Amino acid sequence: MAYRFFVIPARSPETAESELNSFLGSHALMGIDRRFVDDGERSYWSICVEYGTSASGGGLGHGHGETREKVDYREVLSPEDFQCFARLRVWRKKQAEEEGVKVFVVMTNVQLAAIATRRPSSLPALREIEGIGESRAAKYGTALLEEVARARKGGDDAKGGESDRKGGSLGESSDRPAESGAGKVQPR
Repeated sequence: MAYRFFVIPARSPETAESELNSFLGSHALMGIDRRFVDDGERSYWSICVEYGTSASGGGLGHGHGETREKVDYREVLSPEDFQCFARLRVWRKKQAEEEGVKVFVVMTNVQLAAIATRRPSSLPALREIEGIGESRAAKYGTALLEEVARARKGGDDAKGGESDRKGGSLGESSDRPAESGAGKVQPR
């Protein structure tokens, strides 16, 4: 995994915007973090792009009619992150089956990989991930955070997705995950 940073001026963004779009179209994206910096006439967008560096290169493609190259997440994620990613995929499949929708409607692989690498421990941290806004966080946030907490603890059931979404299985209220060790990856 690697990072690339872009600065997009609020005034006359065309050149920097074109460079960013070109980069996004040719790399396997893992996540994007963007912040607006209000500095009067010199205001700008600061953008951090997290992308895979697998041997396959190539991007995910974003334009109409482009084919999306598959990303081997086993290659671009650490073993611990891949284990969390696999757990989240099992949860997503079960959730999609319950809702009668395709898995990518629940969450994309890119979003699951970002969750696996960042290991958010709160709803606000989860909402920082590209594509996870208020509604997705409200609908899936508690269950996702429980899966991440299980992965952090190195839970035995590799199947994941077995949480009781109403009361949670972490002994906490359904609004937030357990606080102890939040944000730290525990050694296995």
